[in-house]
Amino acid sequence: MLLRIGNSAAKRFFSTIYAHSSGQGKSGVAVIRVSGPKSIDVLKRLTGLKKVPLPRTAILRKFSNPTTGCTIDKGLVLFFPAPKSFTGDDVVEFHIHGGKAVVAAMLSAIGQVQNCFPAEPGDFTRRAFLAGKMDLTEVEGLADLLSAETEAQRQQALLQMEGHLGQLYKKWAEQLARCMAHVEAFIDFSEDDNIEDGVLEAVDKQVKNLMKEIQGHLSDGRRGEILRSGVSVSIVGEPNVGKSSILNTLAQRPAAIVTSQAGTTRDVVQVSLDLGGYPVQLSDTAGLREANDEVEKEGIRRARVSAEKADLVLLVASAPEIYRDSLQNMGFDDSIKKYLRKCDLEINPKNCIIILNKNDLLENDPSDFTTDLNVVHTSCESREGMNQLLKVLQEKLSLLCGEPSKECPTITQARHRAHIENCSNYLQKFLLCMEENHDLVIAAEQLRQALRNLGLLTGKVSTEQLLDLVFSEFCIGK
Repeated sequence: MLLRIGNSAAKRFFSTIYAHSSGQGKSGVAVIRVSGPKSIDVLKRLTGLKKVPLPRTAILRKFSNPTTGCTIDKGLVLFFPAPKSFTGDDVVEFHIHGGKAVVAAMLSAIGQVQNCFPAEPGDFTRRAFLAGKMDLTEVEGLADLLSAETEAQRQQALLQMEGHLGQLYKKWAEQLARCMAHVEAFIDFSEDDNIEDGVLEAVDKQVKNLMKEIQGHLSDGRRGEILRSGVSVSIVGEPNVGKSSILNTLAQRPAAIVTSQAGTTRDVVQVSLDLGGYPVQLSDTAGLREANDEVEKEGIRRARVSAEKADLVLLVASAPEIYRDSLQNMGFDDSIKKYLRKCDLEINPKNCIIILNKNDLLENDPSDFTTDLNVVHTSCESREGMNQLLKVLQEKLSLLCGEPSKECPTITQARHRAHIENCSNYLQKFLLCMEENHDLVIAAEQLRQALRNLGLLTGKVSTEQLLDLVFSEFCIGK
């Protein structure tokens, strides 16, 4: 990997940095990490040790201020020699008591050692990346792991941090680099008859196979991105059908005001939830109806926007009214469609759960009606049907987010999707060039740009692998 570092960044990269690396605030134990060429000096000056301790072995020592000699605390110290450390540099960790004054005194003491500077956000991980310890996808996975709030998010972030997504992109890059090396060699040496027959045909076949694999990766329904950012769920329907009550039941707290007066909710009320390990941003919205009040009109507009942008819509209706209309007029499914038209909503049935609330007021047995729609009967008054709603909701969330796995790593960021789509576009241009017998140099440039976009995914862009392939796989000259 080619590294280009500006003067200020280079100074920081080659200096020694330190930081409080464990959680902020008072705690039983705090970890202070030091990384860089002065790490051993810091260790010796704060502990009084003459020799460096054995690598990765915890020893109990008193820690003292190197200037005043005053004891700060007593705890454990560990040494991780380069290059077998997180950053690739010499790293020292001090495990101390987690009081604010203790942490502040230790940081102040380390800062008194010459050429030691407080770390900036992400500095340790940046060093790990620049040292080749992690690629960009692993760095992003680590960041996602630190911010994960649900079990499914944790699983996905951990798999990405362990390199499964990066390994997939690396495999594609190696295949594409091999194709590009073959094309470059054909351009340079085909006139000398030193290139095997069928090289370009083989490249064309390999690129087509790679295209299929990339298109399959892109056709994932954005599951990884939805899981990472959280599933947007919008509760919509007419006024006074129980939308706010359902929000409060799912949130297990009175997050939204509930009254018998229609139109209580005027704005979008949002609650973040963990439902079965999946992150959910649940939104209660204003009741959909004809309104004259300007504030209510704006609330209704926002409700429709919320429904349009949502990954999943909970359409709430009054069960007695739906069944009464169904019996009198058109049948159950048609009465639901009529309700959608009345609310002026266009919703994908696959991303919608229909909640028929106020089930306790029904005169007819709901089992008398059959439907192909995804319908759940509930009663906020008696709590009937709430467990069924949770079950159906979790099934929908599982379909939207998928199940994180090593075998099928998913795209987790818009940046990944953009580079992969660019790569796919360049591969399509290459195949078109080959099909229409365009200049092979132009075709090779399409492969080069496709490979560059794959390299941008992991942060590794180099021509060395191309040179290695050219000289190792071809019999060029005598």
